[in-house]
This record gives sequence, C-alpha cells and structure tokens, in this order.
Amino acid sequence: MEPPPSDPGPGAGPAHGVVAYLDNAATTALRPATVDAMVPWLSGGPANPSGSHRAARAARRAVDEARDTVAAALGCEPGEVVFTSGGTEADNLAVLGVHRARPGRVLCSAVEHAAVLGPTRSVGGSTVPVDALGRVDLAALREVLSPEVSLVAVMAANNEVGTVQPLDEVVAAVRELAPGAAVHTDAVAGVAWLDAAATAGGCDLLAVSAHKFGGPHGVGALVVRDGAPWAPVLHGGSQERGRRPGTVDVAAVVGMAVALAETVAERPATVQRVRALRDRLVAGLVSSGCGGRPTLGPDTSSVSVAGTAHLAFDGVAAEELLLLLDEHGICASAGSACSSGAAEPSHVLQAMGVDPGAVRGSVRFSLGWSTTADEVDQVVAVVPGLVDRLRS
Repeated sequence: MEPPPSDPGPGAGPAHGVVAYLDNAATTALRPATVDAMVPWLSGGPANPSGSHRAARAARRAVDEARDTVAAALGCEPGEVVFTSGGTEADNLAVLGVHRARPGRVLCSAVEHAAVLGPTRSVGGSTVPVDALGRVDLAALREVLSPEVSLVAVMAANNEVGTVQPLDEVVAAVRELAPGAAVHTDAVAGVAWLDAAATAGGCDLLAVSAHKFGGPHGVGALVVRDGAPWAPVLHGGSQERGRRPGTVDVAAVVGMAVALAETVAERPATVQRVRALRDRLVAGLVSSGCGGRPTLGPDTSSVSVAGTAHLAFDGVAAEELLLLLDEHGICASAGSACSSGAAEPSHVLQAMGVDPGAVRGSVRFSLGWSTTADEVDQVVAVVPGLVDRLRS
C-alpha cells in the first residue's frame, strides 16, 4: 500500500507530488509540538489511566493536565470537558444527550454539519433558515422559539463557506423565549480562527475536533457546562465521570491539548497572516478573468473565518476542476469532507439560495496554520488555465 503524503510543513518543499495543500478545512497538518508531545505515550510502556498502579497514575495525570489545558482554551471548567473520538461524536452526544435529559423540540440552523443535522432529524427536530450569507435568520428563529424547545444548535463558523454565526444574538433569543433550552455550538470549523471563550461563552455545549487545528485524528471534546440539561448516551464505564465510557487515548488527548494551546497562543498572528493570504488568493483569482466569484460576495473578510475561500466558477463542474487541480498537485474540495462523493448538491449552498449553476461550479480553498504564500501563488497561477481548458 502506498504511504500517505507526508506533511511538508511551512516553507518546506513538495511532498509526494503535493505542491499546494488548500484543504485545511478537511484536516490540517500535525504541528511539530503535537508530535513531540505524543511520541512518549506512543512509544512508552502500556498505561490505562483508569488503573491504580504507577503507570496508570502517570497516564491519568497526563489526561488531567490535558483537560486543564483544553478547558482554559475553551473558557470552561476542567470538569466540563468530555473527551470524545472527534467532532462528529461530540455533536451527536450534544444533541442526543440534551434530548434524552429533556425531551422537547430540537432546532438547528439549516447549514449545520451532518453530525448535527442527522441527530436533530432523528429526534424529529427541524431547521431554521439562513440568509444569503449563511447566517441564521434571527427573526425566523424567534418565531419558532417557545418553552417546548429543549435545544438550539447553531455552529460557530460554517465548515463549507466559513460564515461566522451571531452566537450572542442566538443565545439572547433562546434565553428570552425558550429559557429552559440549551444552546449547542459546533465550533469544529471555528476554533482555529475564533476565540471560543469569547464567541461561545454563552453556549451550554460546544464541540471541537483536534485534527482541525494541528492535532491528531480521532480525538475531540464536548464541553457540557454545569447545569446544562444533558444525560449520557453511551454506557459501559465510569470514564469521563460516566459521561462517555471507554478507555481514554492518552497520546491523542495530550496531542490535542498541545495543539490547542499552540493554536490559542498563535491565533492573533496566524489569523492576520492567513487572512492576508486568503484575500490574496481570492483577489488573484477574481482579477485573472477566469470567472471565479466569491460565494459570500466581494467582502469575504467581514463575514467569514480567515482560512476559507469559497468561489464559484461559471460554466465549470467542480468535480472536473478538482480532478485537474489534483493532477497539478493542488488539494482543494467541493465542500465538506464528510460528504465527498455524495451525489446531492451542498445543502449549505442550497439553504443560502445559491444559484444551481454556481453550486455546480463551487470550490472551497481552505488555508491553515501551515499554509505558505508559495502555495497560494501556485493556485492563482494554475487555476485560470485549468478553468479555460474545461470551458473549451
């Protein structure tokens, strides 16, 4: 079996034929500090943090320290952090856990990730429309809020187009019109760019996934604030205070904590640098004459996270363009990585009312902590020719 592409890292040369990796919304490169923190737990002796001997106690200390770090980064208490296998599990536990504790009407925005939409629909919940930029319609939300609502889920930032949601206004509306309801936010696509403690401080539940900010795959966290109506969905052990049974992956949670701490420490500088690169990418493609149009309009910076550039190319099928980009060593996507290969068009773009032709030709270029100017310039240089080739 051919090994996967290795991480070139900032400023490094191409690896395995990849010359520009702009699919960071799907997954990011591991941070070097993450790898360094994980290696001792991957190469050392066995240790189950649920045990009582010295090896187990050392593992438990590492997990507790990781929990403290994650809590500080997300603006919650350590005891409110529940380690999970990633964002999908965290979102499912949030929706189903609240519904189990307090059965009632569940609402979510129409542009949520499938990990929220799926469980919402499974309990008979419904969606709230969004505007042309993908922001939840606050007036429509207020119309459907009532004391019978048990949960409202609105993501911090959209994973496809990058739109930042007005969480403060959402929380205020819920507290006023559905005071017994919990508010959950999927911050998986937002935590690399937004201060979760500030932007989601009023939410009762919050989900993150490590591989979106330079951490390992297969680990995430769900914040369940004290007092939130929530009951365990899984049963089998006392781990995570009985809220999520199963042996904790020590190396993974340690790696996630290091990656998250580094993300928070570097976030202001990273956001500034990456936003400039994203704007350079968008401006370069728009001015090239290839017909690329930003889905969120010309002022993308004012409504989206720094790392997302979502554009529609007239007269081009996104799948064909992505295939040619891949042949040139450029990695991008047509939307959520979790829906790749699906025949249906993006539910996010449909909810935003994007023209069907634009939906067909929409491509997401997503930048991350490791993205370089050379990668952006490569995309700007290559895309126009490929678009012209497809049109002809």
